[in-house]
Amino acid sequence: MSRAAFVVIGGAALVTIAVVLGVRSVVGTVSGPGDYEGTGTGSVTVEITPGSSAGEIAETLKRADVVASTESFVGEVVARSKESSLRPGQYRLKHRMAASSALDLLLNPKSRVIRKVTVPEGMRLDDVLATLAAGSGIPLAEFKKAAEDPGALHLPGYAKGQVEGFLFPATYEVDPAATARDLLTNMVDRFREAARSVDLERLAKERNRTPLEIVTMASIIQAEGGQDAEYPKIARVMYNRLLRGGKLEMDSTVNYVLRRHTLKVSEKDTKVASPYNTYAHEGLPPGPISNPGEKALYAALHPADGDWYWFVTTDPRKRITKFTDKESEFLKYRDELNRNLRTN
Repeated sequence: MSRAAFVVIGGAALVTIAVVLGVRSVVGTVSGPGDYEGTGTGSVTVEITPGSSAGEIAETLKRADVVASTESFVGEVVARSKESSLRPGQYRLKHRMAASSALDLLLNPKSRVIRKVTVPEGMRLDDVLATLAAGSGIPLAEFKKAAEDPGALHLPGYAKGQVEGFLFPATYEVDPAATARDLLTNMVDRFREAARSVDLERLAKERNRTPLEIVTMASIIQAEGGQDAEYPKIARVMYNRLLRGGKLEMDSTVNYVLRRHTLKVSEKDTKVASPYNTYAHEGLPPGPISNPGEKALYAALHPADGDWYWFVTTDPRKRITKFTDKESEFLKYRDELNRNLRTN
């Protein structure tokens, strides 16, 4: 069997890694009572759980056959006064290491395995929670429970308790001691940074909109847009419709209600009963329909100049979107989309 990396968790059941790897008889020698010599061989990933003492860490290392004895490792920690320097996390170590070498790696940040999770722009809340659970190893039920307590997530006041729209899309490092609430709070904090960066509250007021309305607009822009450069033009279409008192009629809001992603929205779909259905109700929906990134937020505050009243992503595969202020052109673009949907 190849020397694959295994994870050994402090406090877990004994894992006889050396036997599985078949290396006990060919690597490492004991240099003295209870210690190996050298920097070891092979590879093993060891997890140090939060709150572990030097003795408990030593037990974990011994079970993984990283060190020869708990005494050798604890003695090295005490001799170098590193009792308070050991941190929880996953570390890449080697088998049959001298205790001093094992401690060196545990103190080296480069040895630490950093778990990361990436949340793409435009994800809906349910999808964000599922992505976080899969990437962090924290049960989905814990994320759902945390999301149901928005008061504990440091949401801005203008969010009015809504979590959707305020979990900022980015790549996050997952600390071994982190909880579901910690991760969601980090995402909200990152949203606050983006909001400051685009000057959300001040510019929303200049647009005669509340910050929540701007985030809602940005979420629709994010859900509708194909390319970043088109976001300001989509924003302009939305402003033009709102200023003229028309309905937004955005397919993305219907898809949000129906919990799906598709460009094939039927007339029947547009009649679904929901305050989020912008075909049925004038103005903006009551809240965001996705979690937008900074470019969509910026576009909602800085729409392009133009008279466009319609836009159609005529070629989804090539991400081509066309804009017009003429209904006849809109109908032509819609037919072009339908042809492409049939052939793609």
